[in-house]
Amino acid sequence: MKPMFIIKEYDQLKALSDPFRVKLMIRLVEKPYTGQQLSEIFDLSRARIHYHLKELEKLGLIEIVKTEEKNGIVQKFYQSVASGFYPDSSMLPHKEEITETKRHMMYGMLDRTMARVLSAPPEAFDQAGPEDPTEWNILATSLELKVTEKQFKSFIDGYFKLIKEYQDITKDNKSNPEANYYYLTSYGFQVDESEYENRVLKEEKDR
Repeated sequence: MKPMFIIKEYDQLKALSDPFRVKLMIRLVEKPYTGQQLSEIFDLSRARIHYHLKELEKLGLIEIVKTEEKNGIVQKFYQSVASGFYPDSSMLPHKEEITETKRHMMYGMLDRTMARVLSAPPEAFDQAGPEDPTEWNILATSLELKVTEKQFKSFIDGYFKLIKEYQDITKDNKSNPEANYYYLTSYGFQVDESEYENRVLKEEKDR
């Protein structure tokens, strides 16, 4: 699986602006699934799931990564061709679709993250700790930064270098009995105004 797939065709962009297909793609980024498995996950008919799978496969967004025979039936396992998708600059004339695609992909990631939070084991949250957050066993934070677009892109560059460093550590930890799996999701986008500053101003006014 490639780390990033650059969307260069309008049909690909349009397909990823569909909320359900985004949810489907997020599952297929995680690991391979059969149509039957996905129909059970989403509580939809196999015919509807297979329709979406065939469309996504035709557009080159997913692929069959393995097949297994069970009770005389060949099962096909589908997986995303990349762990991330981003529109090419040639797609700029389709700004509305780009906006919808990015918005639905982020919302789909958020929806999946909420599901992972609810299904996480109790020990993920049962540890009390000191005030210093660097000693905590979970990461849960949101903040606002007032920076230029160039500075924000520099932040993203540093962030992905850190991710790459820990992905390499993950490979080294495959047989480490002390290592656990941790689920990370990140978001960052421009907003119109600061809710944090507005809250501080309101608190000062109420005093």
